[in-house]
Order: sequence, then C-alpha cells, then structure tokens
Amino acid sequence: MTITMQSFALTWTDADGVPRASAVSYDKRSAEHREAELTDAHATDIVILPIEPGELPEPRA
Repeated sequence: MTITMQSFALTWTDADGVPRASAVSYDKRSAEHREAELTDAHATDIVILPIEPGELPEPRA
C-alpha cells in the first residue's frame, strides 16, 4: 500500500485588507487549525488549497 501525502496552503485577506498567502505547506489538520487562527484574527476570504510539493500560492489581488 502506498501512502500519499497531500499538502495544503492558505490564502486570505487580513484584517487590514491586505491579501496574504501562506509561506509554508500544511497537512490537512494543520491547515484547518491555521484557518481557525485566521478566523479568530478577523481574516476574511480564507481558502485552503491543495498544492504540489514545492508549490506555494500567490496572494489574491
């Protein structure tokens, strides 16, 4: 049986209206935890994105 690791990144808009993107990749559970932290910090437009190894998202304009 092969185990495949899926990585995730996040994009969001911070409380000051600045678009942001994660600079690290997360496993699913860690990405969901980070999403909750961002929600608590009043971030909006939070999106968890599946990514390939070595890939990171660009902040949305």
